[in-house]
Amino acid sequence: MSLTPAQQTSLGRALGELQSLADEINGNPDALLELLRQLEGLHRTIQDGPFRGSLPAGRNQLFELLQNMESSGGWPYIPRLQLRTFIDLMQPDPDPEGQPLPV
Repeated sequence: MSLTPAQQTSLGRALGELQSLADEINGNPDALLELLRQLEGLHRTIQDGPFRGSLPAGRNQLFELLQNMESSGGWPYIPRLQLRTFIDLMQPDPDPEGQPLPV
């Protein structure tokens, strides 16, 4: 079962407000990090609470749910940028001749 039109409207409104907040704090990495942490916390709360509690008890219904998840885009995971990846992104690019640029 998907969201009802009223639920979709409510979700769209909430997502729009979050996008507006992200736009408002654009350029403030501390505030954006806090927003991302809050969103990840909400994701985990929904995942570990209402979602887990609403999983079907029967194998057939659970299999149908998993098939539906796979066909509609998989699990809604929020990836976390690894610190190593972030540090690598901050490294200066080598020059075209393959020599590292001086820092």
